[in-house]
Amino acid sequence: MESWPVGMAILGVLLLVGVPISMALAGVGLVGVASIIGWTPALSLLGSAFFDNGRDYSLSVLPLFLMMGNFVVQSGIAEELYKSAYAWLRHRKGGLATATVIACGAFSSVCGSSMATAATMTRIALPSMRRYGYPDRLSTASIAAGGTLGILIPPSVILVFYGIMTQQDIGKLFLAGLIPGLIGIIGYTIAVRITLVTQKIDLPVEPKLPLRERIRALKGTAGALILFVFVMGGIYLGVFTPTESAGMGAGGAFLLVLLSGRFSREKMIAVLYDTMKTTSMMFFILFGALTFTNYVNMSGMTRDIQAALSVFGDTPMMTILVMLCIYLVLGCVLESLSMIMLTVPVFYPIVAAQGIDLIWFGIFVVMVTEISYITPPVGMNAFVLRSVVPDVRLGTIFGGLAPFVAMDVLRVALLTAFPGLVLLLT
Repeated sequence: MESWPVGMAILGVLLLVGVPISMALAGVGLVGVASIIGWTPALSLLGSAFFDNGRDYSLSVLPLFLMMGNFVVQSGIAEELYKSAYAWLRHRKGGLATATVIACGAFSSVCGSSMATAATMTRIALPSMRRYGYPDRLSTASIAAGGTLGILIPPSVILVFYGIMTQQDIGKLFLAGLIPGLIGIIGYTIAVRITLVTQKIDLPVEPKLPLRERIRALKGTAGALILFVFVMGGIYLGVFTPTESAGMGAGGAFLLVLLSGRFSREKMIAVLYDTMKTTSMMFFILFGALTFTNYVNMSGMTRDIQAALSVFGDTPMMTILVMLCIYLVLGCVLESLSMIMLTVPVFYPIVAAQGIDLIWFGIFVVMVTEISYITPPVGMNAFVLRSVVPDVRLGTIFGGLAPFVAMDVLRVALLTAFPGLVLLLT
C-alpha cells in the first residue's frame, strides 16, 4: 500500500490545527521520505532543500521584488493613481468604484502584493466613497476584488514561487499575466455596473472635467508607468533577466520615494524590516514545499492521481476541470499561497505529461486561487479590509462580492477555452 494517503491525511490535520504551512510541508515531507529511503538520505535531502536552494542566485528575485513593492507603497503612488482614475471617471455613475478597480490594477503592476494593494487602497479610496454616499457593500467589494489583481499582474510574488517550483521562465510567466490581468480589470468594472443596476443604487456624479484637466491628472501616474515599462520592457526585450529587473525595479522604486519627498530613516528601516520578515517567511514556505515535492515524487502520488483522473476521461480539458473543482473546494479553507504550495508539486507533473503548457497552467492556478482572496470563510482581502476599517462587518464585505466572483469565474472559463490569450505575449 502506498504511504502518501497517510501523509496527506497527516498534512491536512496539521493545517487544520494551525501548524504553519512551512513546518507542516517540511515535516510531512521529511518523515515521508524517511519512510521510503531511510533517515540518513532523508536528512541529506532536507539539508539540500534548505541550504542549496538558499544559495540559489535566482531566488534573489523574491526579496528584490518585495523591496520594490514596499518602496512603492511608501512613495504615495497609489494616491496619485486613484486621483488620476477618478479625474477620468468622475462624471460616470459609480465612477469612484470603477476608479478604485482601475487604480488597484495599476498599483498592483508595481506592487505585486494583493493584501498590500487592498490595505493601501482601503485607506485611500474608502473615505472618498463614503463621502459621496457609496454603500459600504459596494465600496469594500470593489477594493477587495481589485486587490486580488496583485498576485496576477506582474511583478507577482506568487508567479515567482510557481516559476521556481516548476522550473519555468519567470519572465514568460510575468508576460503571460498581463492580458488576464487586463481582462480582470474589465470584468470588475462590469461587476460594479451590475451592482449599481441590480441593487438600484442612486449615486451622485460630478461635472465632466475638460480634456486638458484630465490629461494633467495623468502627470502623477508617470512614475508608476515608467517603473512598470522599465521593469517589464527590460524583461520583454531581453535587456534584463527577471533577477536583474527586480534589482532595477527596487532601485527605481527607491528613487520614486526620494523624488516624492517622503523619504525618511524611519521609512527606510520599515521597508528593510518588512522585506526581511516577508522574505524569511516565504523562503521557509518555499523550502518546505520543495521538501514536500521530494516526498510527492518518491511516493508514487502523481502516478496514482493521474490514474484516478483517467476515470473522468483521459483528456487535458477533463483534467483541468477536475483540478478546477479541487481548487474551488480548497479555496474554502486555505489561502492562495498555501493552496499553491500544497497542490503545484502534485499537479504540475500531471499536466506536463498531458502536454498542457506549464506557463498557461501557472496563470490558470493563480486565477483560480485569486478567487480564494474574496470568498468565505478565508477571504484574506476581506479580513485585510476589516482590519483597516473595523466598523465594517465581514458579512457586508462578502455580501457585495458575488458579482466580482462571477466575473472571476467567467474569466477562468474564457482563458481555459482560449488559452492562446494567455500565451499571446510570450
